[in-house]
Amino acid sequence: MSGFSTARLKMVDGQVRTNDVTDRRVLDAMLTVPREAFVPAARQALAYLDVDLDVSEGDAKRFLIKPALTGKLLQAAEIGEGDNVLVVGCATGYLAALAAKLARQVTATECDSALAAKAKDALSGFANVTCKAAACTEGDASAAPYDVIILNGATEVTPEGLLEQLREGGHLLGVSAQSKPPRAMIVTRTHGEFGHRALFDAAAPVLPGLERTASFVF
Repeated sequence: MSGFSTARLKMVDGQVRTNDVTDRRVLDAMLTVPREAFVPAARQALAYLDVDLDVSEGDAKRFLIKPALTGKLLQAAEIGEGDNVLVVGCATGYLAALAAKLARQVTATECDSALAAKAKDALSGFANVTCKAAACTEGDASAAPYDVIILNGATEVTPEGLLEQLREGGHLLGVSAQSKPPRAMIVTRTHGEFGHRALFDAAAPVLPGLERTASFVF
């Protein structure tokens, strides 16, 4: 077993399973997809650490969220084999690759066009993934409606544009940094209305464009 394969097994056993991720399909995906393939070469040795991993190569920081949070969000999403999924702020594409193991079709968007190109290359082996450069607030209406939308990070605002791309009965999952402490949330669309439910305490970097607008103080 290679060093990365051993590290991947330790990540799943030591970080993911121990955080109550028991869904066999999610665990199998995380055991199969090589996280190091979505990390710049100079940082591949850090690929399996329990951190939000910086994969940016410019001034704007972009991250792969922690493995445990990744697994818990995927488990809560309950992605079916026939589902159409949107991954927002995919960075280099790791979360999209995992979703592709679970879903029929995945659309991945990334606001940094250079990083989106890298994600597209990294995801080239996944026939059911389309990767596009787009602002995190935009999603991709051309492939909507979605059964599941997952944020690869946190939001400080209600992502109304993304919610409108959900199918009836569909779910949006991510970390809400509107609350203290921040919490992973699931939003479900039912009869045109959106119900919010907190899942667990969690923290993640806020996605570009989903920051709270600073208010003017005199």
